[in-house]
Amino acid sequence: MEKKVLLLAILKKEANESFKDVLIMLENARVMSLKEGKRLLKELKKEKLIDDAGLTPKGLKAAKEAEEEFRL
Repeated sequence: MEKKVLLLAILKKEANESFKDVLIMLENARVMSLKEGKRLLKELKKEKLIDDAGLTPKGLKAAKEAEEEFRL
């Protein structure tokens, strides 16, 4: 679930925001800790859902699916 939230947050981030900015925003909202967020970022990179530039095509698809899931 947290992975989906992180993917969605990356999808919705502004162009000038970094992954760290997204993690800090999620930590401030008490969604996850910074440590947990960093661990999840590593998992997403390993699964090739994100790269240094942002979401990969595979990650974009997963983020859109998460958005639809949360919309219900």
